[in-house]
This record gives sequence, C-alpha cells and structure tokens, in this order.
Amino acid sequence: MLALLPRGTEVKQLAQLGLSPGLISAGLGSVPAVQTYLDITQGNRIFDSLYDTQLPPTDGCGPSFWTAVTARADSAPADIVPGLLQSTLESAGVGVRVGVRASCTFSAAGPRTAASASPKKLSGGPRRHPRPQPAKTFEVRRESLRDLPSLVRSLRDDDLLIAIERPPPPKNRALAVAIAGRGFHGNLTSDSTRTDGYVLSTDVAPTVLDRFGVAVPAAMSGQPIRSEGAVDAAAVESLGDRMAAISERRGPVIGLGLLIWLAALGLAIAASRGRAARFAVELLGLSVVCLPLVLLLGAALEPSQRAEQLLAIGTAPLLALLTLVALRSYRALAVASAVVALAYAIDAIAGSPLTSLSLLGPNPGLGVRFYGIGNELEALLAVLVVAGAGAALTAFAPPEWGRRPTREAAAFLVAGFAFAFVFAAGRFGADVGAAIVLPLGSAAAAAAIAARRHRTALLVLAAPIAAVALLALADLLSGANAHLTRSVLDAGGLGDLADVAQRRLQLSAHSFVRPVVLAFMPLIAVAAALAILRRDRLAAWLHGRAPMRAGLIGALAATVVGALVNDSGALLLEVGAAYLAVFVGYAWAESVGPGRRASSQTKSYTFVSHVRERSP
Repeated sequence: MLALLPRGTEVKQLAQLGLSPGLISAGLGSVPAVQTYLDITQGNRIFDSLYDTQLPPTDGCGPSFWTAVTARADSAPADIVPGLLQSTLESAGVGVRVGVRASCTFSAAGPRTAASASPKKLSGGPRRHPRPQPAKTFEVRRESLRDLPSLVRSLRDDDLLIAIERPPPPKNRALAVAIAGRGFHGNLTSDSTRTDGYVLSTDVAPTVLDRFGVAVPAAMSGQPIRSEGAVDAAAVESLGDRMAAISERRGPVIGLGLLIWLAALGLAIAASRGRAARFAVELLGLSVVCLPLVLLLGAALEPSQRAEQLLAIGTAPLLALLTLVALRSYRALAVASAVVALAYAIDAIAGSPLTSLSLLGPNPGLGVRFYGIGNELEALLAVLVVAGAGAALTAFAPPEWGRRPTREAAAFLVAGFAFAFVFAAGRFGADVGAAIVLPLGSAAAAAAIAARRHRTALLVLAAPIAAVALLALADLLSGANAHLTRSVLDAGGLGDLADVAQRRLQLSAHSFVRPVVLAFMPLIAVAAALAILRRDRLAAWLHGRAPMRAGLIGALAATVVGALVNDSGALLLEVGAAYLAVFVGYAWAESVGPGRRASSQTKSYTFVSHVRERSP
C-alpha cells in the first residue's frame, strides 16, 4: 500500500509509529504535486525544461489529460512512460487499486501492457473495464496519521506499507516518507542517493516491483529502497535542514565573503599606494583556494548561517596567511591546492559524508546528485589539480627535471588520472565529467611542457577517452551501478545514448540564460579578450616557469571542455574562470616579487625598445 499522508507530516511522527523513516525528494527542483505523482508512476524523471510543453490541467485525469501527458513524455529526451508502474504490475498479474481521494494520476493504464509494448509507445489513460481484484494488490490511498498505526498492525507476511507526505513540500525541502514491513528496521536509503535517510520519488516504483518479485523495466531509473542501521529520526531531520539551507546560504556566505575580500584588497592597495599589492593579491588568491576546505569544515559543524559566514570569511584568510608565511612563493599555492584536492578526494572515498553537505557540494536539495562532487567542485578542482600540479613542479621539482620535460609531463598525467579515478569512479565520486576534464587538462599540460607538437593532439584526445574506458571497466567489475553504468553502459542502443547527449546539451544551453549567469558572462568575455591581447605580458610573468605555464594551459583546456560537455556549462565556465584568474593573479604577484622585478623591467624595456626601433 502507498498511503498519502497530510502535508506537514514530520519524520519523527512516522518514526514514533514504528516505521522506518526518511526524506524523499519530490522532484528535480520545485515541481507541482502532479509531477511528483507522475514521477512515482514512471520511475523516472527529468527537468521540466526538457519537456516541450507544460503539464496539462488534471481535469479529473480524463482521456484528454492522458493524451497530453503521453505526448509530453514522448517529447522528452528520455524513456518517460506515465503509468508504467501500473501497466507493469497488471501484466504480472498484480491488481492495482486507487482510492477515491487519492490522486487520479495513479490510475493510468496504457492500451497495451508493458510486456507487449516498447516504453515510448505506451500511453496513459483511465481503465474502462475493471477486472476482479487478484490476490496480490497494490493500493494507493489517502490516509491520516491517526489511521496509520492500524495499518501497520494489519501487515502480514510480505505486506509493505509506504507512507509519503503529500506534495508539494515547502521551498527547498523534501517530503517525509516511511516504510513498514519485513526487512525495514532503520533509516531509509537507496543506491540512487547512497545517503542515510534520503531517497527519491523514482525509487518508489522499483521498491513496489521488487516486493512483488516483478522485474524492473529499463525505463525506470530509480533503485529499490532499503533500510540501514538503526532508526534515527533526529539525524534525518538534521539532514533535511542542512540540505534545505545549502541553496539559500551560497550567496550570503560565498558571495558576500568574496565581495568583502575584494573590497579589502582594494583598500589595502589604495592605503599602501600599491606597495602591498603583491602580498594582498597572493593572500586573496590563497584565501579563495582555501575556501572549499573551510566550507568542508562547515559541513561537518552544520553551524547557523551567521556562524558559517564568520567561519568562511575569517578562517580562509587565516589559513592563507599561515600558509603564505610558512611556505611563500609557489610552494604556498601548491600546498594549498594539494590539501584542498586531497581533502575532497578522501571524503569521496569515505562516501562523501561532508562533500554532499558542503555549500560547494552537489546541492542534493535540488534532487540531482547526493554523493561525490557537483559541477561547482568539478570546475574548481580541475584548476586546482592541473594548475596546482604546475605550481608544485615549479616549486619542488629538482632542477634536472627542467632539462628532461618528460618527467614533468608524466607528473601532470599521474596527477590528472589519479584524481580522475577518485572523483569519477562509481564507488567513490561517480562524476563522469571529472573523467573527461581532469585527464584532458593534464594531457594538455603534459603536451605543453613536452613541446612535442606532432603528438599533442593525439595525447589530448586520447587521454579522456582512455580515462572513460578505464572508468567504465572499473564500474563494471566493481558493480558500482553508478551514473555512467546506468545511463550510458546500460543504454538500450544508440537512441538512448543520443537521449543522454541531448539532455546534457539542452540543460547546458539553458544554463547560459539564467539572470545570475548573464550578469557575469560579460566579465568573462572581457577577461578572455584581455588575456588574448596581453598574452605577451602573461608570458613574461611566467618566464622561466614552464611547469606553471603548462599547468595554466591545461587548466584552461579543462575549463573550456568542461563547459562544453557538462549539463551546467555556464556554471563550470564561471567557476573555472574565477580560479584561473586567481592563479594568473598569483603569477603576476610572483613576477614582481624579490628577484623578479628587475628582470621583468628589463624585459619590458627591451620589448618597448624593439618596438620603437621598428616604428616609422
């Protein structure tokens, strides 16, 4: 039975009644209740922006409603089949009964069963010829909390009761959910989320089918719900509170912090008449590099918004100052980059308990990713790993390595592939984009440092292909059942692969029209134009530091390609450009540092003299 409970039902109330509690994502972003119910019956879901039309009015779920819903599903670049749960159950001899007060979206049945029709050809519609109810039945009812205890007591043998708070939930929140029946004794979870206390609406249908012993159709992307550990309603509610706060806090914590640091940089330069510019730029750059590490600490502490603001704005510059005083030069940049990347790698290997709740994490409240790194971290880690490797080689590599650049090229490749394995492998980060951008960026850096032009293109193209192939093999051998395995390796053919590509391209295109993105894109365009026009000056800043130059080239390649292949292209471009600016600013500061100012002035004077000699 699927019991639809009143809005406002709390997780602790369900736990007190003896059910295994959890939270359930109602949809991708904020969706109406009808969409949540359709996602449950489909066992699959996509962003609303990928449908060609809006949801039609229910109008009692008449034939016109199901015709419109089916046409809308057919327009989506995915196997979206409204009513697939019911048609699959009935084809297996299981009856489906929907209460009068329950949503009519659960009473869809196609003209043919799931066994006799391809998913794209199924169409929804009300049943016209009721049949005698079989012994095995799936029932959807609208219930109250006071009736729930009697339903729990009535369970026998393999009976299963799934209780869900009726959607839609409040903004940025998830719905309360609980399950009672054999095998459920702790908090709910599933392979879709790998998060204790959190599941998806698309997990309901596979759970029902699994209990009846019916094979789950390939068109369903959800995974069966299970319980783990002991019941801890307080932990589930705390998880929900933190997830709901992530989107709301990103601006006040990260955005405000960056503005304060930029204002402090301007004041320091103005007050010192430029004498403190070098130190201030390096301190600001290291603060931005250390910020993700501090936000990881915030995920562990789960402080209030004001406390997290103070933590981020104050602690990151303090860490940066200590690192700069202790190490100086490119050593400070290399160590800071390595510590941040390693911290997130270790957390990914541990199951992402902190990354998923970090303000720079995958933002699970949106309903997309619940473990591993998200697009924000992918963009900044691509720069920290590749350009950070260049800083490390510049600071720590023995002098003889400069005479044999193949060693430095190998170091870039090792760093890129090692972090790609952690962040992209299904058992850890499960971020397919990392398997592309990190190897490609490291290969571009290796090609730049080795200076073998006839092999450059081959190396850069082969690196991500090899990384994805190795990742796919690792996922298959380990049974990781992650995103790559489910969406690509298990695809039903070229058509399904084309759907995956179309979804990503459409979502990436939509990401460029957001107001917050449009505000920053002109700045990125201006910065890119200046970098091209002043490329000789950039080369002068990096003169004699070939590994740092190669690292920046590789990080730039990773940022551009990441923006093209990910479903949030604009976000990756903005975050990647910001961190590239940090490294370029640091390179400028080092170019005017002790021992570099004279040589820089000499090169500038020589260049100007050369221009004057050639002028008419």
